[in-house]
Formats: sequence, structure tokens, C-alpha cells
Amino acid sequence: MAGSPDVMLGFDFGTKRIGIAVGNAITGNAQALTTLHHSNADGAPDWQGLTRIVAEWRPGALVVGLPLARDGSSQPMTENARRFMDQLGAHFDIPVHAMDERFSTIEAMERLRTARANGSRGKRLAKGDSDSMAAQVILEGWLAGAGPRTQSP
Repeated sequence: MAGSPDVMLGFDFGTKRIGIAVGNAITGNAQALTTLHHSNADGAPDWQGLTRIVAEWRPGALVVGLPLARDGSSQPMTENARRFMDQLGAHFDIPVHAMDERFSTIEAMERLRTARANGSRGKRLAKGDSDSMAAQVILEGWLAGAGPRTQSP
């Protein structure tokens, strides 16, 4: 599936939800897009929703947050994210990259608090708001060239 090399999608993969952001490699900007809930109790990604988003945005690459322990070592969720990366690559035939996502959720929550405090965001947050904002933080980090990266075929 050929897409625009300038458009990228970022993912914050979790056990219940996947936060998604879209970014532009030319401007270096990213924006929280949406959050998808896993399609069933076994934690399978919502492939129908993912396919719709990939078809709409036609990205040239995908970036998945890699949840590492504070010391940079793997943890149980790291393998789940790597499996999701492999599935994305196989499903969409688009390059998939990993981005160290340590502290992305903390940064996302701080941004949401700031937005609420200055009135640009409502007082109530939906469950997935922090997930899509974390995906934005992950993608911004990738676009800025921060952190270790790996690529899946």
C-alpha cells in the first residue's frame, strides 16, 4: 500500500486501547487523531478501524511506541508492542518503526491538564484522550529524531 512519504501514523499500543496520531515529516508536527478499543476480550486490535484510518491517511510509515522499563530494558508489554509492530507491517506492507515511549503517557497527561487549565479543552476527558495524546508525543519524538529506533520489515 503506497502512501505519502511525508505522512506518518503514530501508535500508543495498550492492552485495551490503541491511541493514534498523524504527523507530517516536512513540518515535524503531529496531532492526536483518535483512540481505537480492541475489538474483543482477547485483546485483538480493531483491524477494521485500523484499515479505515490507514486508507484515509495513506501514510508512508508507521511509528509504534515501544514500552520499555525505566532502565531501558524490556518488560512484559514490550513483547506485545513488538508483536503489534510485526502485525502492522504484515497487514499493511508499510515500514514500521519503534520509538522509545518511556514517559509519553506522563507527558500526554501534562499536556491535557495544561489544555484544560487554559480553557482550550473541556473539563472532562474521555478514556482514550490520553492514549491518542501519548501517540502524538511518540510521533513528535520520532519526527524530532529523538530516541533509539528499530525498523520492522
